Amino acid sequence: MNSTALNRFIGGSPVAVGVRLFVVSLIVGALMVWQGIDPADLFFMFDRLLRHVWQLFFQLFGNFGRDLEMGAIVVIPIWLVLRVINWRRA
Repeated sequence: MNSTALNRFIGGSPVAVGVRLFVVSLIVGALMVWQGIDPADLFFMFDRLLRHVWQLFFQLFGNFGRDLEMGAIVVIPIWLVLRVINWRRA
């Protein structure tokens, strides 16, 4: 990889990008210390988020069959009565 391809890939000259990353990392680190956030806390919060989304996804589809059954208990008899009434008129 020549230097122009490397520059395009990382977004500038390696030294300039390194300095920018150093400064931004220092600022973000200071803000995290100020807020009392540990990098491990971020990992565990992300893990909890993924588990929560996973559980919500399966609760949605776990309740799908029950919701379908409850709706069918109401809708199918009404549909059947309407079909019988319309059949007698025809």
